[in-house]
Amino acid sequence: MLVKIFEYIGSKILGFIREFGGVVLLLLNVIKYLPRLLRDWRLVVQQMSIIGADSLPLVMLIGSFTGAIAALQATSLFSKFNLLELSRPYIGSSIATVVFTELTPVLTALVIAGRVGGAMAAQIGAMNISEQIDALEMMAIDKDRFLAMPRVVSAFLMLPVLAIFSNLVALLGGFVLTVIKYDFTGYMFFDSIQRFFRASEVLIGLAKSMAFGAVTALIACYVGFRTTGGAEGVGNSTVRAYTISASCILIIDAIFGLVF
Repeated sequence: MLVKIFEYIGSKILGFIREFGGVVLLLLNVIKYLPRLLRDWRLVVQQMSIIGADSLPLVMLIGSFTGAIAALQATSLFSKFNLLELSRPYIGSSIATVVFTELTPVLTALVIAGRVGGAMAAQIGAMNISEQIDALEMMAIDKDRFLAMPRVVSAFLMLPVLAIFSNLVALLGGFVLTVIKYDFTGYMFFDSIQRFFRASEVLIGLAKSMAFGAVTALIACYVGFRTTGGAEGVGNSTVRAYTISASCILIIDAIFGLVF
């Protein structure tokens, strides 16, 4: 019994190492093909449109409610301890800090992982099952260059852009809620941001978004390339890509929190 337990644990550890190594090799291949970026710009622009423009309405909707919820939680916490009046000069900057550095980068990445990452895995998985990827290789077209590189580069570039839009609407949502519910003024809210908010906090959020985007696309492509089992396999790959991407996003966010 004990031997079987250790065998099970060992097989899981070896499987994780194998999968992690496969993702790293895919990343190295993507980096290798970066000099061809100008030649393949049409592929990159196409993916940027899918990841960025098509996702913008959903990201802005979620961002607006994110800011409102952050403002509600911050003001409710200070009200609980009867500190709202004392904290008024700091409410705006505290909302901006938590929104810019934590909430919008993470929530935007999770939305993209579900909407775009799952779609990438399903599309590439369907191509793999229908032997379209084999046809690309027969034409001497490397799948990592043609399929993975444009998606990874596009996600790396577009996630910060989406995060910027999400930051703006989140800040507006937080401002509207504090004005309506707690009688804040525009001067009080934005003066707090101007006095206490640091530009480095925005840069940290954008750096997180870049990492989240690259990891999401990498995992989606890796899972798609290894899809087997017909339509059921495509569905499993979609779920697997989102599950792994979401886990990696939270792990990377924790690492950023420890380092910065």
